This record gives sequence, structure tokens and C-alpha cells, in this order.
Amino acid sequence: MAEIEIKVPPVGESITEVTIGNWFKNDGDFVKLDEVICGLDSDKATFELTAESEGVLHIKAQEGDTLNIGELIATIDPSGNGSAPAAPAPAAAQAAAPVAAPAPEKAEEKTPAAPAEAVSAPAGKIYEMKVPAVGESITEVTIASWSKKDGDQVELDEIICELESDKATFELPSEAAGTLRIVGQEGDTLSIGAVICTIEVGAGSPASAAPASTPAAPAANGAEADKGYTEKHTSPVAAKILAEKGIDPKDVNGSGSGGKIMKDDALKAGAKPAAAPAPAAAKPTAPSAPAKVAVPGERGQRREKMSSLRKTIARRLVAVKNETAMLTTFNEVDMKPVMDLRNKFKDKFKEKHEVGLGFMSFFVKAVTVALKDFPVVNAYIDGEELVYNDYADISIAVSTPRGLVVPVIRNAEDLSFSAIEKEIVRLAVRARDGKLGLDEMSGGTFTITNGGTFGSMLSTPIINAPQSAIMGMHNIVERAVVVNGEIVIRPIMYLALSYDHRTIDGKDSVSFLVRVKQLLEDPMRLLLDM
Repeated sequence: MAEIEIKVPPVGESITEVTIGNWFKNDGDFVKLDEVICGLDSDKATFELTAESEGVLHIKAQEGDTLNIGELIATIDPSGNGSAPAAPAPAAAQAAAPVAAPAPEKAEEKTPAAPAEAVSAPAGKIYEMKVPAVGESITEVTIASWSKKDGDQVELDEIICELESDKATFELPSEAAGTLRIVGQEGDTLSIGAVICTIEVGAGSPASAAPASTPAAPAANGAEADKGYTEKHTSPVAAKILAEKGIDPKDVNGSGSGGKIMKDDALKAGAKPAAAPAPAAAKPTAPSAPAKVAVPGERGQRREKMSSLRKTIARRLVAVKNETAMLTTFNEVDMKPVMDLRNKFKDKFKEKHEVGLGFMSFFVKAVTVALKDFPVVNAYIDGEELVYNDYADISIAVSTPRGLVVPVIRNAEDLSFSAIEKEIVRLAVRARDGKLGLDEMSGGTFTITNGGTFGSMLSTPIINAPQSAIMGMHNIVERAVVVNGEIVIRPIMYLALSYDHRTIDGKDSVSFLVRVKQLLEDPMRLLLDM
């Protein structure tokens, strides 16, 4: 049969060429239909190229070569299918050994005790895991934490580390079962497609066979791995807190599913630093921390590398200040009607809907109504056009240990109070655990931020680009106000609306905030759509 030509496929409307990032197969290897054979890098993303037929692979372009769309990249000889793959694969691999010397050398270094196995399984012995494409505009990620240690046994799809981009945090699952060999360390910043670790696939069989001859050592290692990294798997937030306190996760009881250590567990573990002197002998840096604290007059300094998320927040906030005509208008809201209504129905509300009735759902509903009345506040500038949104995707700013994130409540105008409260709880938990996806943080049309939870009386929030406005909530304080000619004490909250004056005129911004005030001071309007 004639060889099947594999050419560079069209991978995007504006992409005209790609670079071969890496080959997953060697020249002469037997490949199956739809099996991934190499990775292609463009100026926007990374793509996987699959085999279009079953047979013997013949590579025509090498790693690092740049090819135009439609150019030949490899051929597949279908005559090698059937019962033949077992025989030609070792021969082809041996013939290609002088050309692709680095791969065999790695295999020999990793498994020196089993030369016979190396001949029988030359392909797939060491599986390279690379940083996956995690978003259209993301070009690099930072390794936040490893869930496994170098040399640990990992299973297919088991979470081995967490990657932090400038927008979100992602979990990286193992793409094969075997022995993990870590290449990138925690804190390293890697480009998309860079090798982050390798997995010795063939190393799983000797490890599983080893207990028969040496049962004691593997059993101890397995118990230690299970205790430290299965039962005591730690969330990113908890891991950071425990690291700052110098507490070993093995000494903390997790309240999450499967014994996972959560943020609250790490915070409650603050009473255990006294147990640190035991491991301090092995780590010379541990005793220095309490020694520095004990010196009364010492003026210490420390430097920490900015995370990708923090750098992006800084860059975007400065850009907003420089690129928008931002103004802020203020108003005050008498929260007594909302508080009375909430106190009256919160118990029955929670009993029926299994979620608490908070203040945020009132503000979200009031904002969605006001956005319908003043649609320009829900619009944004795109070039020389003004884009109006007929829906309200409300972004809720959430503070996390890793920085400020803004998850989005989709179509909030159609949601009930209970649906809004449930979505707020879900997004807040995912945000604090570092589990938010890009789809959960993109596309908002208007943002609400609540500095009142930290005691803020008044602020001028910065717009969340490309939106045109953001509303800031603040703390509720009892103040003396005049009602019907009498001085009374009422719970008052100050509201701030920062807006882009290029899009929104002063009349619309002030009227919008007055409408929100009106709805909150008479919440029955929200139920009667008035």
C-alpha cells in the first residue's frame, strides 16, 4: 500500500505556519489511528497532531522546524499494521538510535538495571509531560505546588501539581501511570509546551514486582506516600498557610473529602508551631525564624516573587487608570428595610432553599433592575463603537490569599434570590480553593465589590476593564439621619459607583445609583418589578 502523507493541518484563521514543538514518537515507531504523534506550536496556542492511519511512522521534519500550513510533516506506511508491529519496532528504534541519541540515553539512565526490558519496550518508556495550552491568551504558567514528590508512583489522571497563570489556577493530571520525575520546581515559570516532568511508564512494573522480594521497604514507602499525599492532600491555600507557619501537613487533620486539608484546617493549626523544633535539626533554616522574632530591636526584610496573578492585577489596574476617564459618584442607603426583611424570612429561607439569605443577593437584583433602566451603564467601548449588553453578567470581586479574582454570575437578571445566593457560595468556595476556571471569570458586564466585609467606610473602586462601571459596597454603620423631620438612628451604607466618563454621562451614573438606592430602601419594588 502507498504511504499516507501527513501534512500540517489548518489550525486557525490567521495562522499561516507552525513550529514542531516535540515528537511523541520516534522515526520507525508503529503508531495507531488517532494516536498523538507530535505537538505543533503556533504564535497563539499549541496543538496536537494525530496519526491519520495505523502503520510505521516516517518523520520528515524535525523538532524546531517551522512549516507552512499544508507542508509535509510525516508519512505513515500502512503495510506495517497487523501482526508486524512487535518485530519492526525494536529494529526501527535501533536503526534510528544514532539520529535520536538523547531519547535512548535517557531511557538507559533511568532504567540501568533492566537492559532487556529496554529492548522489548523502547517506545513509551519515558513519557514527557508538557505544559498544556490553558487559554487563548496565556503564554506561560507558574508551578504553584507539587502534590507528588520526585520518584513517587502516580496513576493515570491523578493530580500531580497545580499551575498558576495570570488569570486562574489549574490542576495538572498525570497522563500516564508510572514513576514521576520532576523537571520544573515550585515557583518556576514555564512557557506553554515546555517539559514540566517525565513519567517512567515502564518503571511501574518493577515497582509492582518488587514487593515479592523486598516487601518491607515498598510497604513503608507506600504507607508514607498514602499518609502524606493521599489522606493528607492539601488545598493550595492551606498548603501556603502551613508553609508559612512551618507546619508539616502530615500533622494536620483534614476536614475535606478524603481527608483533604482545607483553609480552615490550616488556620486552626496555628497552635502547633511548638512541635517544629523536632524537624528543625534537619532543616537549618527552621530555627532561624523563631530566633529572629525573639530579637526585639531587629528590622528585618524579606522579598517574595510576585505571582503571575498579582503581576496581571497590577498591570491591568494601571492600564485602566491610564486608559479610561474614570470618575466616582457616591450615595448612601438606609439598610433597615432590607435588614428587617432578611431577619423576618432568613430562617424559613434557609430551611426551604438550603442556603443563607445574605445582603449580596439584594444588591445583585437591584443592580440588574437598574441596568435595564440605564443600559449605557451595562455597555462598553470596542474601538469606535459602543456595545450594549441586553443581559446582566454580574462579576463579584472575591479576595483570596493569591489575589483578587472576579467570578461571574451569568444572566443574573433571570435568577431568583435563592439561585443567586447558591451561585455566590459556589463561586466563592471555588475561588478560595483556587479552582476557578477561565470561563467562570470572563465575560462580566458589571462588577460589584464589597469592601465593607473588611471594615471599609468609603472607597473609589477601579473599573474592571473592559466594563464601564463598578459599584462598591461598604460597611453598615448606625448613623443619625433625618426621617420625616425627626432625627433617628439608622443602619447606613455608603455606595460608590466608579464609571468611565467616555461611555457614561454624569446624569446616567447618578441616576443609576439613585435607582439602586430606591430599590434597596423599598425592597418590595424588586418583587413587584416597580
